[in-house]
Amino acid sequence: MSDSPVSPSTPTADDSVVTKQQWKWSALAGMASYLDAGSIVALAASLAAFQEEFHLSKGSVGALQAIGPNAIGCAIGAFVGGWLGDKLGRKRIYQWDLLVYAAGILCMALSVNAGMLFAGTFVVGVAVGADVPTSLALVGEFAPARARGKLLGFTQVAWCLGPSVVLWLAMALAPLGLMGNRILFLHLFVVALVTWALRRGLAESARWKAAAATAREQVSALLSPSNVRAMIWTGTIYLFWNLTAGTNGAFGAYFNRVLLGGKDVSAAHAQAVGTGLASLSFLCTMLATVFLFMPFSDRSFRARKWLWGVGSILQIVSWGMLMFVPYTVPTVFANTILFGVGAALAGEAFYKVFSQELFPTLQRGTAQGITFGAARVLLGIWSFVAPMLIDDQNPNFHALALMLTLFLVVSGAVGFFFMPDTSGKSLEQIAAERARS
Repeated sequence: MSDSPVSPSTPTADDSVVTKQQWKWSALAGMASYLDAGSIVALAASLAAFQEEFHLSKGSVGALQAIGPNAIGCAIGAFVGGWLGDKLGRKRIYQWDLLVYAAGILCMALSVNAGMLFAGTFVVGVAVGADVPTSLALVGEFAPARARGKLLGFTQVAWCLGPSVVLWLAMALAPLGLMGNRILFLHLFVVALVTWALRRGLAESARWKAAAATAREQVSALLSPSNVRAMIWTGTIYLFWNLTAGTNGAFGAYFNRVLLGGKDVSAAHAQAVGTGLASLSFLCTMLATVFLFMPFSDRSFRARKWLWGVGSILQIVSWGMLMFVPYTVPTVFANTILFGVGAALAGEAFYKVFSQELFPTLQRGTAQGITFGAARVLLGIWSFVAPMLIDDQNPNFHALALMLTLFLVVSGAVGFFFMPDTSGKSLEQIAAERARS
Protein backbone atom coordinates (compact mmCIF):
# COMPACT_ATOMS: atom_id res chain seq x y z
CA MET A 1 0.00 0.00 0.00
CA SER A 2 1.50 3.33 -1.02
CA ASP A 3 1.18 6.88 0.31
CA SER A 4 -0.97 8.12 -2.58
CA PRO A 5 -2.36 11.68 -2.64
CA VAL A 6 -5.86 10.33 -2.10
CA SER A 7 -4.88 8.15 0.84
CA PRO A 8 -7.38 8.31 3.70
CA SER A 9 -4.55 9.53 5.89
CA THR A 10 -4.22 12.71 3.86
CA PRO A 11 -4.48 15.72 6.24
CA THR A 12 -7.21 17.40 4.21
CA ALA A 13 -9.57 14.40 4.34
CA ASP A 14 -11.63 15.85 7.20
CA ASP A 15 -15.27 15.03 6.59
CA SER A 16 -17.65 12.72 8.41
CA VAL A 17 -17.41 9.82 5.94
CA VAL A 18 -15.32 6.84 7.01
CA THR A 19 -13.95 4.77 4.12
CA LYS A 20 -13.46 1.01 4.13
CA GLN A 21 -9.71 1.56 4.14
CA GLN A 22 -9.94 3.76 7.24
CA TRP A 23 -11.95 1.07 9.03
CA LYS A 24 -9.31 -1.48 8.05
CA TRP A 25 -6.45 0.71 9.23
CA SER A 26 -8.27 1.41 12.49
CA ALA A 27 -8.77 -2.31 13.04
CA LEU A 28 -5.08 -3.08 12.49
CA ALA A 29 -3.95 -0.20 14.68
CA GLY A 30 -6.54 -1.14 17.28
CA MET A 31 -5.03 -4.59 17.63
CA ALA A 32 -2.52 -2.90 19.95
CA SER A 33 -5.43 -2.52 22.36
CA TYR A 34 -6.49 -6.15 21.81
CA LEU A 35 -2.99 -7.39 22.65
CA ASP A 36 -2.54 -4.94 25.52
CA ALA A 37 -5.77 -5.79 27.34
CA GLY A 38 -5.57 -9.44 26.31
CA SER A 39 -2.14 -9.88 27.88
CA ILE A 40 -3.23 -8.09 31.07
CA VAL A 41 -6.25 -10.33 31.53
CA ALA A 42 -4.44 -13.51 30.46
CA LEU A 43 -1.90 -12.86 33.20
CA ALA A 44 -4.68 -12.03 35.68
CA ALA A 45 -6.56 -15.23 34.84
CA SER A 46 -3.32 -17.22 35.28
CA LEU A 47 -2.10 -15.63 38.51
CA ALA A 48 -3.49 -18.26 40.85
CA ALA A 49 -2.15 -21.14 38.72
CA PHE A 50 1.32 -19.60 38.40
CA GLN A 51 1.31 -18.73 42.09
CA GLU A 52 0.72 -22.38 42.94
CA GLU A 53 3.13 -23.76 40.31
CA PHE A 54 6.08 -21.50 41.16
CA HIS A 55 5.24 -20.99 44.86
CA LEU A 56 4.88 -17.23 44.55
CA SER A 57 4.15 -15.10 47.60
CA LYS A 58 1.44 -12.41 47.55
CA GLY A 59 4.23 -9.88 47.19
CA SER A 60 5.52 -11.72 44.12
CA VAL A 61 2.02 -11.79 42.64
CA GLY A 62 1.83 -8.01 43.01
CA ALA A 63 5.35 -7.60 41.59
CA LEU A 64 4.49 -9.72 38.55
CA GLN A 65 1.55 -7.47 37.73
CA ALA A 66 3.60 -4.37 38.49
CA ILE A 67 6.35 -5.03 35.93
CA GLY A 68 4.15 -6.18 33.06
CA PRO A 69 1.66 -4.87 30.49
CA ASN A 70 -0.57 -3.38 33.16
CA ALA A 71 2.06 -1.16 34.72
CA ILE A 72 5.79 -0.41 34.80
CA GLY A 73 6.95 -2.42 31.77
CA CYS A 74 4.20 -0.85 29.70
CA ALA A 75 5.14 2.59 31.04
CA ILE A 76 8.76 2.24 29.92
CA GLY A 77 7.62 1.18 26.46
CA ALA A 78 5.16 4.08 26.24
CA PHE A 79 7.77 6.68 27.25
CA VAL A 80 10.27 5.45 24.65
CA GLY A 81 7.85 4.36 21.92
CA GLY A 82 5.79 7.55 21.99
CA TRP A 83 8.90 9.71 21.64
CA LEU A 84 10.42 7.55 18.88
CA GLY A 85 7.09 7.57 17.03
CA ASP A 86 7.21 11.38 16.93
CA LYS A 87 10.88 11.45 15.98
CA LEU A 88 11.14 8.60 13.46
CA GLY A 89 7.55 8.11 12.32
CA ARG A 90 4.64 5.92 13.33
CA LYS A 91 5.39 3.11 10.90
CA ARG A 92 8.91 2.35 12.13
CA ILE A 93 7.58 1.62 15.61
CA TYR A 94 4.31 -0.20 14.99
CA GLN A 95 5.86 -2.33 12.24
CA TRP A 96 8.37 -4.06 14.51
CA ASP A 97 7.29 -3.86 18.14
CA LEU A 98 4.85 -6.76 17.75
CA LEU A 99 7.76 -9.11 17.07
CA VAL A 100 9.17 -8.17 20.47
CA TYR A 101 5.72 -8.70 21.96
CA ALA A 102 5.50 -12.16 20.36
CA ALA A 103 8.89 -13.14 21.81
CA GLY A 104 7.86 -12.05 25.29
CA ILE A 105 4.46 -13.73 25.21
CA LEU A 106 6.08 -16.98 24.00
CA CYS A 107 8.49 -16.81 26.94
CA MET A 108 5.52 -16.53 29.30
CA ALA A 109 3.70 -19.42 27.64
CA LEU A 110 6.71 -21.74 27.89
CA SER A 111 8.00 -20.56 31.28
CA VAL A 112 9.36 -23.34 33.48
CA ASN A 113 10.32 -21.13 36.41
CA ALA A 114 9.50 -17.77 37.92
CA GLY A 115 12.47 -16.11 36.20
CA MET A 116 11.16 -16.89 32.72
CA LEU A 117 7.68 -15.76 33.70
CA PHE A 118 8.91 -12.44 35.07
CA ALA A 119 11.21 -11.81 32.08
CA GLY A 120 8.50 -12.53 29.52
CA THR A 121 5.99 -10.39 31.40
CA PHE A 122 8.34 -7.40 31.41
CA VAL A 123 9.17 -7.74 27.69
CA VAL A 124 5.47 -7.94 26.80
CA GLY A 125 4.82 -4.82 28.85
CA VAL A 126 7.55 -2.82 27.10
CA ALA A 127 6.43 -3.92 23.63
CA VAL A 128 2.76 -3.18 24.08
CA GLY A 129 3.59 0.12 25.78
CA ALA A 130 5.52 1.22 22.70
CA ASP A 131 2.74 0.16 20.36
CA VAL A 132 -0.26 1.83 22.01
CA PRO A 133 0.61 5.57 21.72
CA THR A 134 2.07 5.10 18.25
CA SER A 135 -0.92 3.19 16.90
CA LEU A 136 -3.44 5.56 18.44
CA ALA A 137 -1.62 8.56 16.98
CA LEU A 138 -1.91 6.91 13.57
CA VAL A 139 -5.68 6.47 13.97
CA GLY A 140 -6.14 10.04 15.18
CA GLU A 141 -4.14 11.42 12.26
CA PHE A 142 -6.04 9.69 9.45
CA ALA A 143 -9.50 9.91 11.05
CA PRO A 144 -12.01 12.47 9.68
CA ALA A 145 -12.74 15.32 12.09
CA ARG A 146 -16.35 14.30 12.60
CA ALA A 147 -15.55 10.61 12.96
CA ARG A 148 -12.44 10.70 15.16
CA GLY A 149 -14.35 9.52 18.22
CA LYS A 150 -15.97 6.76 16.17
CA LEU A 151 -12.66 5.34 14.89
CA LEU A 152 -10.83 5.70 18.20
CA GLY A 153 -13.84 4.15 19.89
CA PHE A 154 -13.48 1.28 17.46
CA THR A 155 -10.01 0.61 18.88
CA GLN A 156 -11.69 0.40 22.29
CA VAL A 157 -13.87 -2.39 20.94
CA ALA A 158 -10.64 -4.28 20.27
CA TRP A 159 -9.54 -3.46 23.82
CA CYS A 160 -12.70 -5.19 25.08
CA LEU A 161 -12.60 -8.04 22.59
CA GLY A 162 -9.06 -9.12 23.55
CA PRO A 163 -9.77 -9.85 27.22
CA SER A 164 -13.21 -11.24 26.38
CA VAL A 165 -11.69 -13.87 24.09
CA VAL A 166 -9.02 -14.62 26.69
CA LEU A 167 -11.60 -15.04 29.46
CA TRP A 168 -13.85 -17.25 27.33
CA LEU A 169 -10.85 -19.40 26.48
CA ALA A 170 -9.90 -19.46 30.17
CA MET A 171 -13.32 -20.87 31.08
CA ALA A 172 -13.17 -23.47 28.31
CA LEU A 173 -9.62 -24.50 29.20
CA ALA A 174 -10.06 -24.44 32.99
CA PRO A 175 -10.06 -28.28 33.27
CA LEU A 176 -6.51 -28.29 31.82
CA GLY A 177 -5.13 -26.29 34.73
CA LEU A 178 -1.82 -24.53 34.06
CA MET A 179 -1.64 -25.97 30.54
CA GLY A 180 -4.86 -24.14 29.73
CA ASN A 181 -3.27 -20.89 30.93
CA ARG A 182 -0.28 -21.49 28.68
CA ILE A 183 -2.64 -21.87 25.71
CA LEU A 184 -4.05 -18.41 26.51
CA PHE A 185 -0.63 -16.90 25.91
CA LEU A 186 -0.04 -18.97 22.79
CA HIS A 187 -3.27 -17.55 21.35
CA LEU A 188 -1.89 -14.03 21.85
CA PHE A 189 1.39 -15.12 20.24
CA VAL A 190 -0.45 -16.17 17.08
CA VAL A 191 -2.58 -13.00 16.99
CA ALA A 192 0.55 -10.83 17.37
CA LEU A 193 2.29 -12.51 14.42
CA VAL A 194 -0.78 -12.29 12.18
CA THR A 195 -1.26 -8.61 13.07
CA TRP A 196 2.43 -7.89 12.40
CA ALA A 197 2.15 -9.49 8.96
CA LEU A 198 -0.99 -7.52 8.06
CA ARG A 199 0.46 -4.23 9.33
CA ARG A 200 3.32 -4.42 6.89
CA GLY A 201 0.96 -2.99 4.27
CA LEU A 202 0.11 0.12 6.32
CA ALA A 203 1.39 3.48 5.09
CA GLU A 204 3.09 6.13 7.17
CA SER A 205 0.88 8.83 8.68
CA ALA A 206 0.49 11.60 6.08
CA ARG A 207 0.04 14.19 8.81
CA TRP A 208 3.30 13.13 10.44
CA LYS A 209 5.13 13.23 7.09
CA ALA A 210 3.81 16.71 6.36
CA ALA A 211 4.77 18.00 9.80
CA ALA A 212 8.21 16.36 9.74
CA ALA A 213 8.96 17.87 6.33
CA THR A 214 8.43 21.43 7.55
CA ALA A 215 9.70 21.40 11.13
CA ARG A 216 12.21 19.62 13.30
CA GLU A 217 10.83 17.81 16.32
CA GLN A 218 11.47 19.84 19.46
CA VAL A 219 11.01 18.22 22.86
CA SER A 220 10.99 21.69 24.41
CA ALA A 221 7.78 22.48 22.50
CA LEU A 222 6.07 19.88 24.63
CA LEU A 223 6.55 22.19 27.61
CA SER A 224 4.49 25.03 26.18
CA PRO A 225 1.68 26.15 28.53
CA SER A 226 -1.08 24.68 26.35
CA ASN A 227 0.66 21.30 26.07
CA VAL A 228 1.42 21.17 29.79
CA ARG A 229 -2.21 21.95 30.64
CA ALA A 230 -3.37 19.28 28.20
CA MET A 231 -1.00 16.68 29.69
CA ILE A 232 -2.12 17.48 33.22
CA TRP A 233 -5.79 17.16 32.25
CA THR A 234 -5.53 13.99 30.12
CA GLY A 235 -3.06 12.48 32.58
CA THR A 236 -5.36 13.12 35.54
CA ILE A 237 -8.51 11.66 34.03
CA TYR A 238 -6.66 8.58 32.79
CA LEU A 239 -4.53 8.02 35.88
CA PHE A 240 -7.38 7.96 38.37
CA TRP A 241 -9.73 6.03 36.10
CA ASN A 242 -6.99 3.52 35.31
CA LEU A 243 -6.19 2.89 38.97
CA THR A 244 -9.67 1.46 39.34
CA ALA A 245 -9.97 -0.14 35.89
CA GLY A 246 -6.47 -1.59 36.09
CA THR A 247 -7.12 -3.08 39.52
CA ASN A 248 -10.35 -4.61 38.25
CA GLY A 249 -8.73 -5.97 35.10
CA ALA A 250 -5.58 -7.29 36.73
CA PHE A 251 -7.01 -8.68 39.95
CA GLY A 252 -10.75 -9.08 39.34
CA ALA A 253 -10.65 -12.81 38.66
CA TYR A 254 -8.14 -13.26 41.49
CA PHE A 255 -10.32 -11.34 43.95
CA ASN A 256 -13.39 -13.31 42.96
CA ARG A 257 -11.60 -16.60 43.41
CA VAL A 258 -10.41 -15.60 46.90
CA LEU A 259 -13.60 -13.92 48.11
CA LEU A 260 -16.26 -16.09 46.48
CA GLY A 261 -14.60 -19.46 47.04
CA GLY A 262 -16.39 -21.45 49.71
CA LYS A 263 -19.03 -18.75 50.08
CA ASP A 264 -21.66 -18.37 47.39
CA VAL A 265 -19.98 -20.99 45.23
CA SER A 266 -17.65 -23.87 45.86
CA ALA A 267 -13.93 -23.27 45.70
CA ALA A 268 -13.77 -25.46 42.59
CA HIS A 269 -16.16 -23.18 40.73
CA ALA A 270 -15.06 -19.81 42.14
CA GLN A 271 -12.53 -19.27 39.37
CA ALA A 272 -15.11 -20.01 36.67
CA VAL A 273 -17.64 -17.65 38.27
CA GLY A 274 -15.05 -14.91 38.60
CA THR A 275 -13.90 -15.34 35.03
CA GLY A 276 -17.46 -15.29 33.72
CA LEU A 277 -18.25 -12.07 35.60
CA ALA A 278 -15.09 -10.42 34.30
CA SER A 279 -15.94 -11.34 30.71
CA LEU A 280 -19.41 -9.88 31.21
CA SER A 281 -17.87 -6.55 32.20
CA PHE A 282 -15.86 -6.36 28.98
CA LEU A 283 -18.91 -7.38 26.96
CA CYS A 284 -20.93 -4.55 28.53
CA THR A 285 -18.16 -2.07 27.74
CA MET A 286 -17.97 -3.29 24.16
CA LEU A 287 -21.71 -2.97 23.59
CA ALA A 288 -21.89 0.47 25.21
CA THR A 289 -18.96 1.61 23.08
CA VAL A 290 -20.60 0.44 19.85
CA PHE A 291 -24.12 1.70 20.57
CA LEU A 292 -23.44 4.81 22.67
CA PHE A 293 -19.87 6.10 22.47
CA MET A 294 -19.21 5.63 18.75
CA PRO A 295 -22.50 7.16 17.51
CA PHE A 296 -22.58 10.14 19.90
CA SER A 297 -18.99 11.10 20.82
CA ASP A 298 -18.53 13.18 17.64
CA ARG A 299 -21.91 14.93 17.65
CA SER A 300 -21.19 17.92 19.88
CA PHE A 301 -19.41 19.17 22.97
CA ARG A 302 -22.69 18.86 24.89
CA ALA A 303 -23.02 15.20 23.88
CA ARG A 304 -19.51 14.49 25.13
CA LYS A 305 -20.30 16.09 28.48
CA TRP A 306 -23.45 14.01 28.86
CA LEU A 307 -21.64 10.79 27.98
CA TRP A 308 -18.88 11.52 30.46
CA GLY A 309 -21.23 12.58 33.25
CA VAL A 310 -23.49 9.54 32.99
CA GLY A 311 -20.55 7.18 32.67
CA SER A 312 -18.82 8.63 35.72
CA ILE A 313 -21.91 8.28 37.89
CA LEU A 314 -22.44 4.65 36.85
CA GLN A 315 -18.84 3.76 37.72
CA ILE A 316 -18.88 5.57 41.06
CA VAL A 317 -22.07 3.76 42.07
CA SER A 318 -20.65 0.41 40.92
CA TRP A 319 -17.75 0.51 43.37
CA GLY A 320 -19.28 2.76 46.02
CA MET A 321 -22.00 0.25 46.80
CA LEU A 322 -19.40 -2.40 47.69
CA MET A 323 -18.48 -0.32 50.73
CA PHE A 324 -21.89 -1.14 52.19
CA VAL A 325 -23.00 -4.53 50.86
CA PRO A 326 -21.42 -8.00 51.14
CA TYR A 327 -19.20 -9.35 48.39
CA THR A 328 -21.56 -11.91 46.88
CA VAL A 329 -22.34 -13.07 43.36
CA PRO A 330 -25.39 -10.75 42.99
CA THR A 331 -23.49 -7.65 44.14
CA VAL A 332 -20.50 -8.47 41.96
CA PHE A 333 -22.91 -8.98 39.05
CA ALA A 334 -24.37 -5.49 39.61
CA ASN A 335 -20.88 -4.01 39.92
CA THR A 336 -19.90 -5.70 36.66
CA ILE A 337 -22.81 -4.29 34.65
CA LEU A 338 -22.57 -0.73 36.00
CA PHE A 339 -18.81 -0.46 35.72
CA GLY A 340 -18.73 -2.07 32.28
CA VAL A 341 -21.21 0.39 30.78
CA GLY A 342 -19.77 3.39 32.63
CA ALA A 343 -16.21 2.63 31.52
CA ALA A 344 -17.27 2.88 27.88
CA LEU A 345 -18.63 6.40 28.39
CA ALA A 346 -16.14 7.93 30.82
CA GLY A 347 -12.90 6.03 30.52
CA GLU A 348 -10.09 5.09 28.17
CA ALA A 349 -12.01 5.76 24.95
CA PHE A 350 -12.33 9.49 25.66
CA TYR A 351 -8.73 9.59 26.90
CA LYS A 352 -7.66 8.22 23.51
CA VAL A 353 -9.71 10.83 21.67
CA PHE A 354 -8.49 13.85 23.63
CA SER A 355 -4.89 12.62 23.57
CA GLN A 356 -4.97 12.89 19.77
CA GLU A 357 -6.88 16.17 19.64
CA LEU A 358 -5.01 18.27 22.19
CA PHE A 359 -1.39 17.90 21.00
CA PRO A 360 0.49 18.96 17.84
CA THR A 361 1.52 16.18 15.47
CA LEU A 362 5.21 16.16 16.40
CA GLN A 363 4.47 16.01 20.12
CA ARG A 364 1.37 13.78 20.01
CA GLY A 365 3.05 10.43 20.61
CA THR A 366 5.45 11.80 23.20
CA ALA A 367 2.69 13.47 25.18
CA GLN A 368 0.51 10.39 25.16
CA GLY A 369 3.48 8.21 26.03
CA ILE A 370 4.14 10.39 29.09
CA THR A 371 0.57 10.40 30.38
CA PHE A 372 -0.05 6.74 29.51
CA GLY A 373 3.28 5.70 30.99
CA ALA A 374 2.90 7.75 34.17
CA ALA A 375 -0.52 6.21 34.78
CA ARG A 376 0.87 2.72 34.32
CA VAL A 377 3.82 3.41 36.68
CA LEU A 378 1.50 4.51 39.45
CA LEU A 379 -0.75 1.55 38.75
CA GLY A 380 2.32 -0.64 39.11
CA ILE A 381 3.04 0.83 42.53
CA TRP A 382 -0.60 0.40 43.47
CA SER A 383 -0.45 -3.23 42.27
CA PHE A 384 1.91 -4.03 45.14
CA VAL A 385 -0.72 -2.80 47.59
CA ALA A 386 -4.05 -4.02 46.18
CA PRO A 387 -3.57 -7.80 46.71
CA MET A 388 -2.48 -7.19 50.29
CA LEU A 389 -5.89 -5.71 51.05
CA ILE A 390 -7.73 -8.89 50.07
CA ASP A 391 -7.95 -12.15 51.96
CA ASP A 392 -10.65 -14.54 53.05
CA GLN A 393 -10.91 -12.76 56.40
CA ASN A 394 -11.89 -9.48 54.71
CA PRO A 395 -14.84 -10.51 52.51
CA ASN A 396 -16.27 -7.03 51.96
CA PHE A 397 -12.94 -5.26 51.36
CA HIS A 398 -14.39 -1.89 52.36
CA ALA A 399 -11.04 -0.12 52.31
CA LEU A 400 -10.27 -1.16 48.75
CA ALA A 401 -13.79 -0.28 47.56
CA LEU A 402 -13.44 3.17 49.14
CA MET A 403 -10.12 3.82 47.40
CA LEU A 404 -11.39 2.66 43.99
CA THR A 405 -14.49 4.85 44.37
CA LEU A 406 -12.45 7.93 45.27
CA PHE A 407 -10.24 7.40 42.23
CA LEU A 408 -13.34 7.46 40.01
CA VAL A 409 -14.70 10.59 41.71
CA VAL A 410 -11.48 12.47 40.91
CA SER A 411 -11.40 11.30 37.29
CA GLY A 412 -15.10 12.00 36.77
CA ALA A 413 -15.05 15.50 38.26
CA VAL A 414 -11.88 16.66 36.48
CA GLY A 415 -13.09 15.25 33.18
CA PHE A 416 -16.52 16.82 33.37
CA PHE A 417 -15.71 20.30 34.66
CA PHE A 418 -12.54 20.92 32.64
CA MET A 419 -13.39 19.16 29.36
CA PRO A 420 -12.20 21.17 26.31
CA ASP A 421 -14.47 21.82 23.33
CA THR A 422 -12.79 20.03 20.42
CA SER A 423 -15.67 18.03 18.98
CA GLY A 424 -15.97 18.02 15.18
CA LYS A 425 -12.86 20.13 14.58
CA SER A 426 -9.88 19.15 12.46
CA LEU A 427 -6.55 18.59 14.20
CA GLU A 428 -5.18 21.68 12.44
CA GLN A 429 -8.11 23.81 13.62
CA ILE A 430 -7.69 22.62 17.20
CA ALA A 431 -3.94 23.33 17.08
CA ALA A 432 -4.56 26.84 15.71
CA GLU A 433 -7.12 27.63 18.41
CA ARG A 434 -4.86 26.39 21.18
CA ALA A 435 -1.93 28.39 19.78
CA ARG A 436 -4.02 31.56 19.81
CA SER A 437 -5.18 30.95 23.36
